[in-house]
Amino acid sequence: MAVNLAWDNAYNDPAGSLNAVACSDGENGLETRFNFATFGDIPTFPFVGGAPNIPGWNSSACGTCWALTFINSTGTHTINFTAIDAGGDDFVTGRGALDLLTNGQAEQLGVIPVNATAVSASPCGL
Repeated sequence: MAVNLAWDNAYNDPAGSLNAVACSDGENGLETRFNFATFGDIPTFPFVGGAPNIPGWNSSACGTCWALTFINSTGTHTINFTAIDAGGDDFVTGRGALDLLTNGQAEQLGVIPVNATAVSASPCGL
């Protein structure tokens, strides 16, 4: 599906607590299912953040894995992204992750178009 990927500094810190996001605890939470406590515990970090398929706390979509593909003048770039929070209509990740995907242009671009494909949990290390 064609969507946007934006950035928010809230997802930049590897020590950031999962208690601050929708996929913290509860039976579908990442703390419960994987014993993760921080963003950095998630194997795909820094490629973590909000996703449009998570409406709120304890969603069954917590921990879903996505292949996000960005195409620009330097080619096609794909990352594996773990959904840990509600994202509204878009995907949202940390600035550092968007910088890696756009060759340091996160601040300049702000939001980029991506193609999002749901994939199995294994590419995200879950």
